[in-house]
Amino acid sequence: MDGAVKAFFSNNRTVFTMGFTALLISSLGDILAGITLGFMTDTLEMLPGLMVLIPAAIGMRGNIFGALGSRLGTAMHVGTFELSLRKGSILRQNIEASLIMTMVVSFLMGFLAKVISTAIGMESISMQQFIFISVLGGVLAGLVLLVVNVIVATLGFRRNWDIDNISAPLLTAAGDIVTLPMLFLAGLIVIKGEGVIDAAFYDVMTLLFLAITIFLIYEAMCKRDEETKRIFVQSSPVLVICILLDLGAGLTIEDQLSKLVAYPALLVLIPLFLQNCNALGGILTSRLSSLLHMGIMLPGKTPGKGSYENFAIIYIFALWVFAFVSMATHFVCLALGLASPGLLAMVALGLVAGLITITVLNFLAYYVAVTTFMLSLDPDDHSIPVTSSAIDFIGSMALMAIIVAMGLSV
Repeated sequence: MDGAVKAFFSNNRTVFTMGFTALLISSLGDILAGITLGFMTDTLEMLPGLMVLIPAAIGMRGNIFGALGSRLGTAMHVGTFELSLRKGSILRQNIEASLIMTMVVSFLMGFLAKVISTAIGMESISMQQFIFISVLGGVLAGLVLLVVNVIVATLGFRRNWDIDNISAPLLTAAGDIVTLPMLFLAGLIVIKGEGVIDAAFYDVMTLLFLAITIFLIYEAMCKRDEETKRIFVQSSPVLVICILLDLGAGLTIEDQLSKLVAYPALLVLIPLFLQNCNALGGILTSRLSSLLHMGIMLPGKTPGKGSYENFAIIYIFALWVFAFVSMATHFVCLALGLASPGLLAMVALGLVAGLITITVLNFLAYYVAVTTFMLSLDPDDHSIPVTSSAIDFIGSMALMAIIVAMGLSV
């Protein structure tokens, strides 16, 4: 038994070294995002319903650009990647598809956030304001993430790194760092413009964003290269499902929002918790996708030895990362004067909710990857978005359930 354990850690030494480093960087970045949310309490109260949009906005950045990183990692493994932006290159086609999907998905998120809020009778800002915040914040964040993705791919290619182990955590951290401030900025424009900016302004911007969205869809379907079209066609239906799941996560948190204000540390923990779940999911799904593409792992009705080995890797990462972010959140909040329920309560909350979520994640990631592969679809286009959004929903429910069970809400 001891020999098997030693062999396991020896065989995966590089995975753990790169993975722990990437997750540490990701967690530190997530702390900044969490602090931003912790200080956005007034903004959330002045813009009712905005919390519904936040998990979806953060999730979509990871779904689009995490999938981009996964596709580039697979291209490196199978030898089709080249460090070139010439027309028709793998890198350029992936960049074009990601930019198009960012605009289209951002517009759709704003629209659906209002529709769902209205359908359940929740007080919220206008649809035009939802769309303005979603598109402006989403596109600005997307441009930054695109640059980060290209940098990670460039360094990974030149240094012969396995970017399956690092792209998801790094892009998750970058997505958290830039998405919340960009949404915050767009929200502040709406707040500061109250009584100054006429409602017609948001009507005009909505029509402009709609026109750009329609144009980009036409470009993707009719004028772009085949790979760009394939990515857009295969990813779009999945991303719509992902939006609904992420909005469900937002509704779950919005429903408890008024009860969480007694402990702002819980608000700070939310993006750290969800995005570390996504980072772990990204590592797992990227690895499974590459194994399927290379023929090392064969699809089956039940996970095999190789799959369980990857599950064990994710559990080991999870134990460390959830304990770390819970402790870090507690001490950072104390330093900033934000109330916390206590160190032990934070660690117990993070570990229990985290391990519940990761258990679901392991099997969900396997069956999504295998199912898409058997349907002759690309797991890189589907695994990260579906898994990430499902985990946002499951993770938010687990987190809120444990908060209520521990009596941390008021």
